[in-house]
Amino acid sequence: MGQIRDFRAAPRRGKDGGRVSIHKTTINIPIAEDIALYTDKYFVKTRVIIEKCGDCRVTYAVFMRRKVLYAGRPAIQWLETVCHNRGVAVDVESHFAEGDLVQENEVMFHMTGSFAALVELETILLQKLGGACVAAYNAFTMASELPHVAFLAMEARHCAGTEMAELMAYAAAVGSTAARQRAGAVGFLSSSNDATAHHFGQSVGKGTMPHAFIGYAGSTVLAAQMFHETFPHEDLTVLIDYFGREIRDSLAVARLFPDLVAAGRLSVRMDTHPNRFVEGLDDDRSRTVLERHVPTVLDRVWGPDEFSHLIGPGVSAAALWHLRESLDKAGFKKVRLVASSGFSLQKCRMMAQAKVPIDVIGTGSYLPESWPETYATADIIAYNDIPRVKRGRESLLRDTQHGGHAEEYYN
Repeated sequence: MGQIRDFRAAPRRGKDGGRVSIHKTTINIPIAEDIALYTDKYFVKTRVIIEKCGDCRVTYAVFMRRKVLYAGRPAIQWLETVCHNRGVAVDVESHFAEGDLVQENEVMFHMTGSFAALVELETILLQKLGGACVAAYNAFTMASELPHVAFLAMEARHCAGTEMAELMAYAAAVGSTAARQRAGAVGFLSSSNDATAHHFGQSVGKGTMPHAFIGYAGSTVLAAQMFHETFPHEDLTVLIDYFGREIRDSLAVARLFPDLVAAGRLSVRMDTHPNRFVEGLDDDRSRTVLERHVPTVLDRVWGPDEFSHLIGPGVSAAALWHLRESLDKAGFKKVRLVASSGFSLQKCRMMAQAKVPIDVIGTGSYLPESWPETYATADIIAYNDIPRVKRGRESLLRDTQHGGHAEEYYN
């Protein structure tokens, strides 16, 4: 991993090359793979004791406590690579393929090998498993809810570092592939950065302009001109909400680039802040828009959060229908709509209910909303092929070669 650079003070590196002190704050950096430094201490101490008192062969059952989509390849590849580099054997028996649905408490895979070798790998193994499986499930469900919409993975800024960003992008790709296979969905087509684009079969990430660039240009139209002059061969997606003139700026950009419009290469992206309505709308006008296009959606009883996705401020279903209406009336039916801003699973479901004409959604909201749901668990279920498991987890022994009666495990 790269070194930390700080413009305020030169970092001081210790003899091990893995500690950096900046203004009395010490940060551990794994310059080389140093598993003992980053695993739970009781696992490290257990390894020392086992090496002193005698090793044994163990079998772990690895599972999660909620329904997920299996995305275990990065974790297992890491496990096998570490064991190979250390010259120890591990036998991994996966019970699911990538993208398979896994029920709560269902064993995803077993791993068998030396207790001394495996015990200190558990912490990092589980770090690479749980979050990816939950994110894959979310991406699968979101893409399945809106099968005709393309998604762009924009999770990087919400991740706790580059390793998490890699895992989450991989998870989006797994969930997206499952949605294509089972729901005929378009799914996630790329990520927003180059490093993770390969998970989607791309060589580079996708994206055009942030709000900061619109502010720099001082005009949405000028920003579009600057971008097109710099990248003339790329399709153009213009962010339209910076100045609160979503409709006027969309029409102005469309008039400026008739060739791009005709070729289907111009998109407008709505990312309106949720504390205001899109240009031309309020509560009553939003309701009127939906009554014209999907009147029955307002007849159903929705919770407050669900209803806000339909007619509330920000990027609501009504806002996107309003934008589509305005472009179509001006003769710009080929301008594509890109939506972003909090497109969680719930919001995607509400967009599907309102049959919103979105072409692309950019989102990082497939990331797990409740981190405790990502906690994967690994329990040993056999020592030297003798069944033994923590009380309360006897169900892990079912349907395995270590099956038997619970009373046998403790006598």
